[in-house]
This record gives sequence, C-alpha cells and structure tokens, in this order.
Amino acid sequence: MTAHKNDTNPTGVSDFLLNCFVRSPSWQLWLSLPLSLLFLLAMGANAILLITIRMEASLHEPMYYLLSLLSMLDIILCLTVIPKVLAIFWFDLRAIGFPACFLQMYIMNSFLAMESCTFMIMAFDRYIAICHPLRYPSIITDQFVVKAATFILVRNVLITLPIPILSARLHYCGRNVIENCICANMSVSRLSCNDVNVNRLYQFAIGWTLLGSDLFLIFLSYTLILRAVLRLKAEGAVAKALSTCGSHFILILFFSTILLVFILTHVAKRKVSSDVPILLNVLHHVIPAALNPIVYGVRTQEIKQGIKKLLKKGW
Repeated sequence: MTAHKNDTNPTGVSDFLLNCFVRSPSWQLWLSLPLSLLFLLAMGANAILLITIRMEASLHEPMYYLLSLLSMLDIILCLTVIPKVLAIFWFDLRAIGFPACFLQMYIMNSFLAMESCTFMIMAFDRYIAICHPLRYPSIITDQFVVKAATFILVRNVLITLPIPILSARLHYCGRNVIENCICANMSVSRLSCNDVNVNRLYQFAIGWTLLGSDLFLIFLSYTLILRAVLRLKAEGAVAKALSTCGSHFILILFFSTILLVFILTHVAKRKVSSDVPILLNVLHHVIPAALNPIVYGVRTQEIKQGIKKLLKKGW
C-alpha cells in the first residue's frame, strides 16, 4: 500500500502496515490458536475476578481493590493489542490508521508502566501486612488505595505522554511498513526521515527510570519480608507468610523476566531472529494478563471461596 497525502496529517502518511511475521507465515498459523485461547482466558479470568470482588462483601478490602486495578489494566492492555494481531493473522488486516497507531503506542506504554507501579504498591501492601501487622489497618486503608491509584494514574499518564507525541511529530515521507505486530515506539519512529535519537533516549530513560525504580522497590520489599519471615518463631508462621505473598512474587518475577528477555533479544537482534523480540512483545501483553487472576485465584483462599459463592448464586 502506498502512503498518500491526508489533509489532516501533515506528515504525508495516512496509515501504516503492520508487517506481522510475513516472512514466517507458518508462525501466524501456529500462533493464532494459542494466542486466541490465551486472550479468551485473560478476558474471562479477569472478568470473573472483578465480578467476584465486586459482588462479595468480604473481599471489599484494600488488597483486593489493588488486585481489581491490576485486572482492569490487564483487560485494557489485552484489548489494545491482541484483537488487532488476531485480525492480521486471520484476515490479513495489516493496515492501521495514523491516530489509531499512536493511540495504541500510548496505551501500551502507559498501561505497562501502570501495571509495574501497581505491582510495586502491592509489594508495599504485603510488606506492611507481614512486617508491621499491627499497623496494617491504620496504614493500608481505602484512602490509601485511592491515593495509590491516583499516583499510579497521574505518574504514568504524564510521563509516558511524550512518547507518542514525539513519534507523531516526526515526518513520515513515504515508508509506512512497520516491522512489528504492534505500534511499538521505535518500530514506528525508524520509518521517519528525521533523527530519532530524542525518541530513543526518552524511551530508554523512562523505561529504566519507571520500571527500574519499581523493580528495585519490589525486590527491596520482598528482601525485607524474607528477613522478617525468617525471624518468626511460631510454628507454621514462616510457611503461612511465604504462601501469602508467594503468588504475588511469582507473577512479578514472570512480568520482569519476560520483559528482560525481550530487552536482551532486542539488543542482540543480530544473533537472533527478528521475529523473536516481536513475539515476546506480543506475548508480554497477554501471558501475564492470563496468569495474574489464575495464580491469585488458586493461591488465595478468600477469592476461591468468593468464586464458589458467586457460582452457587448463579445456579
């Protein structure tokens, strides 16, 4: 498809084409089934979790409100990325409009940063619950959740806003084929005729600043939790405490690991297939979203009981 002039768009590009595994058509066939199943699982599991927390009065507590926030972020991230990827796989609908592309770019960057920040707040919640249990009711209140949610929203909405703005202001003078399944910042920016060093530096800076600081605080929280747990003398207290935050830590570890692998494969792209980081980028928007509610549902007794009550009411 040839780019054509659009009066509302001074760059000369009216739409982009997402070149999603076109060099490996068999990937599209084999990925479409598991990707669609993961998408349905993520949507269904997060919806059930949200409904259970909303309907079950015993779950109207700060920890579960934070879990609800995580589920909402997961749903929006999945809906932003996966339907378009499946449309490419099934119907070859590779075109994406100029505004839609930069909107997708913004949602992906801001909501992934929000998810990282939510994990950090949840780690703080577990730290207070285990290391300062007597002070927990006075620190982790509904007002705390409101302030935390406001902080998560404002910090990440404002700091990630320049990413799509910087990319949209570039001059796209003809090339419009994005070598990716999604409108990733650098995949789009490298199509322009301008110098993209500012875009690259800003993406790098906020990536390491936001995600790096969140991960540091998360691991600091769990280091302090582990130290406090090992000092417990009561029988079974260590196992109970570790079980309480074990699922949380597993999910954070997976979230950060897949992100780290994506960064490393992107840096070493000359040594690995260019399709690998693209695949990891897509999976990073659906696998954590599918795992989060399942791991919490399996390992949290209160949520399991809430789901059982909800199912009984439905029957």
